[in-house]
Amino acid sequence: MSFSVVIPARYGSTRFPGKPLAELAGKPMIQHVYERACQSEARRVIIATDDQRIADAAQRFDAEVCMTRDDHPSGTDRLQEVVSKVGFYADDIVVNVQGDEPLIPPRLINQVAHNLAAFTQASISTLSEPITEMAALTNPNVVKVVSDREGMALYFSRAPIAFPRDTFARAQASGELPAGFSWQRHIGIYGYRVRLLNDFVQWPPAAIEETECLEQLRAMWNGARIHVAPADEQMPAGVDTPEDLDRIRQLLAG
Repeated sequence: MSFSVVIPARYGSTRFPGKPLAELAGKPMIQHVYERACQSEARRVIIATDDQRIADAAQRFDAEVCMTRDDHPSGTDRLQEVVSKVGFYADDIVVNVQGDEPLIPPRLINQVAHNLAAFTQASISTLSEPITEMAALTNPNVVKVVSDREGMALYFSRAPIAFPRDTFARAQASGELPAGFSWQRHIGIYGYRVRLLNDFVQWPPAAIEETECLEQLRAMWNGARIHVAPADEQMPAGVDTPEDLDRIRQLLAG
């Protein structure tokens, strides 16, 4: 089983412009992500960007770069442009690693790729981890996922799912999670079959996707199956803001 990694890297982040080039332990952040991906079993690692400054920086550390359009409505559309330009086959597996995950464990990259290869009925694979605090369960920025007994996603939501109807108000008041269910937080790393990516860009946005602002729901709306597995290793927090970057600098200096 072989797979490739694509790392989308945009310069124009609303909350943190120029984020991929932010300095972290003497290197641009995108280089940390690239080096982590190269420690996985991937046969090929490609940085996908719409900005020449990022491309120039990536070429300085000898990374393969694919220039993409700057008008993609989603990261999945950008990924599909890459696989089309590079010439991947429909059955190839590509792992999408976000360009703001400088501490991503290579083991998790391998895990999503191997899971997708093993579960042939799935077109996408991803990971989850337990939610341990009520604040996370009720936080709309924490995406929740519920799966069936075979590990196939039933739904992703920003709302608490499953909803503990009889105990939720009491749990909110106490600040403790209700007993009896293992709530799962979705971890935003994906493995894709290239065929799914080619189909995805042909589908119009789905109402549930636009309501939840979760593009994986477009795939589910159109019948694609998504395999979800508990992460083999804890996923460190990524970088959304300059404050997040300072936190990771302190960890690395640690």
